[in-house]
Amino acid sequence: MEKFSWTDPPNQTAVPIARPGYPLIFAGAFITAILALLGMAIAALIGLVATMSICWFFRDPDRVIPMASGAVVSPADGKVIVARVEEQNPYIPGPCLKISVFMTVFNVHVNRIPHEGEVTGIEYHPGKFLAANKDEATEANERNAVVIQMETGKLMAVVQVAGLVARRIICGLQSEQTVSRGQRFGMICFGSRLDLYLPPDTELNVSRGQKTQAGTTILGYLK
Repeated sequence: MEKFSWTDPPNQTAVPIARPGYPLIFAGAFITAILALLGMAIAALIGLVATMSICWFFRDPDRVIPMASGAVVSPADGKVIVARVEEQNPYIPGPCLKISVFMTVFNVHVNRIPHEGEVTGIEYHPGKFLAANKDEATEANERNAVVIQMETGKLMAVVQVAGLVARRIICGLQSEQTVSRGQRFGMICFGSRLDLYLPPDTELNVSRGQKTQAGTTILGYLK
C-alpha cells in the first residue's frame, strides 16, 4: 500500500488562507465595511465581491503528500507546458529533465517542495513580465531559483517565474535549510509558472497538457 504523509501540520481553520493574503483581505473587508456604513450599497457589494475573490485566490488547502521512494511531486497547481530533457540550464550542471507547470489566476498559488533535501543556494533574478506560458519567460522574466541537494548528492532546482500579471514572488527558504517533500515554501501572486530542473535520468511520470496539484501529483521518479 502506498504511503502518504502530512508534511505540514493540517490547518485548524475551515477555510485555510495563505498568510500573504491577510493584509489584502483585511484591507478589502475594512473598505467594504466603510462603504456599507456610508450607505453606498452598490459600492459595498462590489467591495464584498472583491474581498471574497481575494480570499479565494489566497486559498491554501491542506495536501496529503505521497511518500513513494524517489517520487518528485509537483511544486504547483496548474498545467504541464514543458516536459523534456535539455542539454544545459543555468542552475544545475549538465543536462537535465525540465518540467514546467503554468498557473492561471484560477489555480492555488502556494508552492511546495518537490523532493526532500538541503537548500544549497537561492538565486533571485530581476527581469521582465512576459506571459508565463511562453518559453522565453524562463530566462527573461523575474524569477527566484532554489537549488536543492538531495540525499543521493544530486541536485535539483525549482524556479518561481513571474508572469504577465504577477508582481510578487514570495520565498520563505534560507540557504542550508533542510526541506521536506510537499512542504510549503512560497507563492507567486496572480498568475505565473514553476520550472523544475531534475537529473536527466529521472523517470518522467507526466505529459504536456496534464493538470497537476502541488504536493500530490507525482511528476517523476528519481533513479
